Amino acid sequence: MKHSRTMILALAAVGGAGLGGAGHAGEAETPGYWYHAGQAAVARLASRRPGQGRAKNVILFVGDGMGISTVTAARILEGQLRGESGEENVLSFETLPYTALAKTYNTNQQTPDSAGTMTAMMTGVKTKAGVIGVDQTVARGDCASSRGKELVTFLEQAEMAGKATGVVTTARLTHATPAATYAHTPERNWEDDHDLTAEARANGCKDIARQLIEFPHGDGIEVALGGGRRSFWPRDLADPEDPGKTGERDDGRNLAEEWVQRYEQAAFVWNKDQFDAVDPRRVRHLLGLFDRSHMEYEADREYDTGGEPSLAEMTGKAIDILAQNREGYFLMVEAGRIDHGHHAGNAYRALTDTIELAEAVKTALAKVDREETLIIVTADHSHVFTIAGYPTRGNPILGLVAGNDSRGEPTGEPARAADGLPYTTLGYANGRGFAMLERGGDTRYGEPIATGRLVDLSGFDTGDEGFHQEALVPLGAETHAAEDVAVYAGGPGAWLMRGVLEQNVIYHVMARAAGIAGRWDRDEGRWRARD
Repeated sequence: MKHSRTMILALAAVGGAGLGGAGHAGEAETPGYWYHAGQAAVARLASRRPGQGRAKNVILFVGDGMGISTVTAARILEGQLRGESGEENVLSFETLPYTALAKTYNTNQQTPDSAGTMTAMMTGVKTKAGVIGVDQTVARGDCASSRGKELVTFLEQAEMAGKATGVVTTARLTHATPAATYAHTPERNWEDDHDLTAEARANGCKDIARQLIEFPHGDGIEVALGGGRRSFWPRDLADPEDPGKTGERDDGRNLAEEWVQRYEQAAFVWNKDQFDAVDPRRVRHLLGLFDRSHMEYEADREYDTGGEPSLAEMTGKAIDILAQNREGYFLMVEAGRIDHGHHAGNAYRALTDTIELAEAVKTALAKVDREETLIIVTADHSHVFTIAGYPTRGNPILGLVAGNDSRGEPTGEPARAADGLPYTTLGYANGRGFAMLERGGDTRYGEPIATGRLVDLSGFDTGDEGFHQEALVPLGAETHAAEDVAVYAGGPGAWLMRGVLEQNVIYHVMARAAGIAGRWDRDEGRWRARD
């Protein structure tokens, strides 16, 4: 999905003019329009009736780092890319009927990480930052302390119940969020055996990639799509896209090959042509590793030498395979690189990956029976990403702030800060700060730190994919934030998503809706399937 910066810049010239109902089916935005639109919204809300049926299928979408400001900015950008002012746009998942806020803190951190937050969503139990699928009593990085402290994940329970399961991500499959669906480890960075410490080896901890392949429950995970080939391949196996690099496994195992040998009707693919050729009616276990590390940002996908499927395409294929199971399925879909775009201070890539998540949700909504499928869209945490200033309606969300005059009409000129310099609507409270990077530059970390008001941005294309927004506090990378994140839900059990919830409640909503009931063994301090 290559976006037109020319179109975005052109919007700056029009400012707030020409809005005549853009995004409202041509209806003029008169006072009467707003009144009747509000009336209609209340009528729709009043007509909702909680669905009491059971969810045969559950799909959990996670926008990694997709805080509320990210959703707002992506909503506006998506609308502007269609030639609209943007503010009135609605992302696909914002049409889901129920919403809540989730508190994201870890048991040991005010501002969380993905390992602890995703473990909460997958097990119903909050835990520490940096640990996956184990409880808060373990010491991070200490294998011995984690033995017997494993938590059972919703994906594992779905397999025990006879359902099909799948994990889709644009990050490495061994990264924290996808790993929390199937793995148990006191250290999120133990992605392959090369990462294990001597203590971990001595006490029998398994690396995350190995846990995916050796998954012990049901008939195994049916679909696993994402990046991270290096953790599945041995050191003597060259990467097909970059022959100068090899796998990272020290044990000599080719886990991708083992996947194919382990299951009947199994396939391994590493590029888009192979992916497209997969027939969902004939393949029951699909492993796709489309990059040595993380998959490309959506904005860069067309430049990948091997070719990568989009998040929406992976979601559609996964549903087609999982739907072959008559008992239903659980699918987790992560837009993992929203987080990486923000860490880099690069709003363009973070927002275009958010828009692609909305495309994936749209794909799912078109494929499933909404009467029997619970769909939840949320984030593991947010970022210190801000939308500020007083830009006029329709001002390019990636552009410089251009406000209104004393009569409330657009000035058409960039606003100036107290130091006399123009400034962008989007910014970061911390990070590496302003940078303009050519394609092929280090998108994640950018140029040397340049925080504060150091550059006159008048001559820069702030809508360029290589523009990294200004930041206030100088850090090696922008950080997560601690505020609540939104939860959007539709389907059986979705009505339970109301109010302000602890993040671990998301698991309990899924478990109740799907009828996957177990019990908490107080003596052993763990979840057990009912006898």
